[in-house]
Amino acid sequence: MTSDPSNSACQCTIVVPFYNEEHRLRPEPFFGFLASANTLHRAVRFLFVDDGSTDNTLNLLKAMQLRAAELGHEGRITILEQRPNGGKAEAIRNGMLAAISAHNTGCEYTGFWDADLATPLSAIPQLLAQLEAGPHLHMIFGSRVRLLGRRINRIATRHYLGRIFATAASQTLRLPIYDTQCGAKIFKITPDLAHVLAHPFISRWIFDVEIVARYIQLRGRDFCFSSIYEFPLEAWEDVGGSKLRSHDFLHAAFDIFRIHRRYLARGVKGRAVS
Repeated sequence: MTSDPSNSACQCTIVVPFYNEEHRLRPEPFFGFLASANTLHRAVRFLFVDDGSTDNTLNLLKAMQLRAAELGHEGRITILEQRPNGGKAEAIRNGMLAAISAHNTGCEYTGFWDADLATPLSAIPQLLAQLEAGPHLHMIFGSRVRLLGRRINRIATRHYLGRIFATAASQTLRLPIYDTQCGAKIFKITPDLAHVLAHPFISRWIFDVEIVARYIQLRGRDFCFSSIYEFPLEAWEDVGGSKLRSHDFLHAAFDIFRIHRRYLARGVKGRAVS
């Protein structure tokens, strides 16, 4: 019989960034995940990062933390307050750094998940199982591939704009990566990860691409080719209310240029990430 992971050391911290999510916040999927976690092979905790919300989001997160404790899941939901608003990229970076600092308590993995739960939480143990099955893997990225037998529902305009962007990102990184922007990613905690996250990102929205570029700069493309696994998600749902607008794709295109110039233009391996 699998032991109750709520009684064991945390082995994975999932960072979830929130900014003014009062009307989109769905507590029940989190509580449902925690309630069923004794059937998982991994102990998972959530670190909610409130990115300077100006609505009632922080109070709702604190209420979730309290309720989790009342349900017997004390410590499985924690909160990091980021003041003032610093953007999603910094909220995730700071949250993952907090998870890394807790590494000596048994946390082996950290990653991030979009607050709208476009990727269901049920994918977390699937991604972790894949990481465990491949000791050479350092990163696993959820990938929104529309295949038969899967439920990937994306708004058409976002999908096609996303494909154009993904192609540009793949060409820039010179890696055959299909989906850089899915908000479901988990990383093995290593000194390399701490190094990659040590400095603020230059991009506000496509920090996912920047993370890979920093790994390329630090360890080379061969390392990234063998240590990143893209996991085709079983389900993904475009959730209304996204803060991403069509014109943000123009900013993203410019950021690709900036990322290439900063990390990839003059040789890739052995340069300091900054």
